Amino acid sequence: MSDNTIEIAKEIITSGQLRRFELPVSRLSTQTLVSLPVTVVNGVEPGPKLWLSAAIHGDELNGVEIIARILGRVDPKKLRGTIIAVSIVNVFGFIEQSRYLPDRRDLNRSFPGSENGSLASQLANLFMREIVAHSTHGIDLHTAAVHRTNLPQIRANLEDEITYRCAKAFGAPLMIHAKTISGSLRHSATKKGRPVLLYEAGEALRFDPLAIECGVQGILRVMNCLEMYRDELVSNTVESLESRISRWVRASCGGIFHLEVNLGEKVLKRQELGFITNAFGEKRVAVRATVNGIVISYTQNPLVNQGDAIIHLAVV
Repeated sequence: MSDNTIEIAKEIITSGQLRRFELPVSRLSTQTLVSLPVTVVNGVEPGPKLWLSAAIHGDELNGVEIIARILGRVDPKKLRGTIIAVSIVNVFGFIEQSRYLPDRRDLNRSFPGSENGSLASQLANLFMREIVAHSTHGIDLHTAAVHRTNLPQIRANLEDEITYRCAKAFGAPLMIHAKTISGSLRHSATKKGRPVLLYEAGEALRFDPLAIECGVQGILRVMNCLEMYRDELVSNTVESLESRISRWVRASCGGIFHLEVNLGEKVLKRQELGFITNAFGEKRVAVRATVNGIVISYTQNPLVNQGDAIIHLAVV
C-alpha cells in the first residue's frame, strides 16, 4: 500500500483515489437501512486530513451544496492529504426536512455519543469514531435555525493559533471567537485536539447562492493555507472583521415586526433597527440597537412575542 493509503470503517482508499461508501446507522420501522454517506478524496501525497460535514441539523442545506461543489472541483491527483466529506450527517432529519432526529433530539448536543445510547448518541459516536478520529482538521457547515438567516461567518476558538490562522484564511465577512458548547461536534472534536471551524450562513431549507459561494471559496482557501490544494480560480483572501462579543436584541412587546436593516450592516447603539406594531399597524414601538455592532442574523418571521430574539449584533 502507498504511503497515503487511508482506511475508514474497513474501506481502503489508496492514493489519488476518490471513493464513496456508506456507514450503516440504523433501520427504519419499514426495515429500510439508513446509512451515513461518506466521500473520501485521497491525495497522492501525505498531508492534513480535513473533514467537511454538513446537515448535522437536517434542514440546513447550504453546506450540502458547498461540499458537492468542493468534491466536483478538487482533483485527487493534485491533492496533498485527504478530504473526508460527510455532506448529510443527520440523514433522518434530512429526509424529514427537520432540524432534529426522529426522537426530537438535537444531534449537535449529543457528542461524543456512545455505542448503546439513543439514536442521536449512536450516530454521534459513529461520526467521532470513523470521521473525527481519522482527521487532523475539521470544517462543520451550518445555517441559521428555521425562520432566521445568518450573515456568512466563522465561529471558532480564535485564541488557538492554528484555528485562528485557518479562520483568517477562510475569509468570511466575519469571524467570531466562540466558546464551544458541551455536546456539540466542535466541542468534542476540539477535546480530541482537532482544530475546527464552524461556518454559519443563510437560512434553513433554502439555498443562498452568496453563502454557498463564500463557503466554497473559504474551504479552498483553508486547503491552500494547509498546503493541501491550490486552486488558481480562488479569489484572494478577504480580510474578515473580528468579534468576541455578540448580543441579541429582543422584542419588548408582541406584535408584527418590521425590519429596517440588512445583514452585514453596521449600526450604532440606540439606532432604530425596526419597529413593532399591532395587527392594524398601530402602536408603533421602536426596536433599537443595544450596542455598536454589525447585523449578523435576524428573524424572518414578522410575528413576534415579547422576549423573542429578533436581531443578532456582533461587536467588531
